[in-house]
Amino acid sequence: MVRDAGAVAEPVTLRDFPMPPYDGDAEAGDGLPEGALALCRRIEAAQALIIASPEYNASVPGVLKNAVDWVSRYRPQPFKDKQTLLVSASPSMVGGNRGLWALRVPLEHLGARVYPDMFSLAGAHQAFTEDGALTDPGLGERLTATIGSFLDLVEADTRYLCLQRRWYEFLGDRTDAPVTSRAQD
Repeated sequence: MVRDAGAVAEPVTLRDFPMPPYDGDAEAGDGLPEGALALCRRIEAAQALIIASPEYNASVPGVLKNAVDWVSRYRPQPFKDKQTLLVSASPSMVGGNRGLWALRVPLEHLGARVYPDMFSLAGAHQAFTEDGALTDPGLGERLTATIGSFLDLVEADTRYLCLQRRWYEFLGDRTDAPVTSRAQD
């Protein structure tokens, strides 16, 4: 759908970026693992992110949270000011929505600009035809519209200077701001 909307998509999976469980002692001794550094470089190179995540136990999958934790240690913070769309699919009736809400928290803390309209597909095990289309045309139209609106925002973000100056909460890349202050770049 991203390509159909005229954008370039470079799909990756977290398997492409192997990294151990986050460990502050290991980081202090060895630095960030190569998989985390490679993921940071991919995030930095992207104009925007679409993160498709399942839901595990009503929250973020451990492997994704681990990757976010490792990336959070990198400076300058690659998630900062990155337009991000969250999508999920699950066989449950919730469609992975609880996991997306839990994922928003660390991403927004790190400065990501998480698109407000997330997309969760409930009953995913029965939601697709043999050729991969959604069986419910209304859901397909909603997903197409969500992706199109997100890509319009990404394009505006790259073209309009007024959108490039924003408030953000993450202070880890600022050495002159007290912890309790908001920072503006």
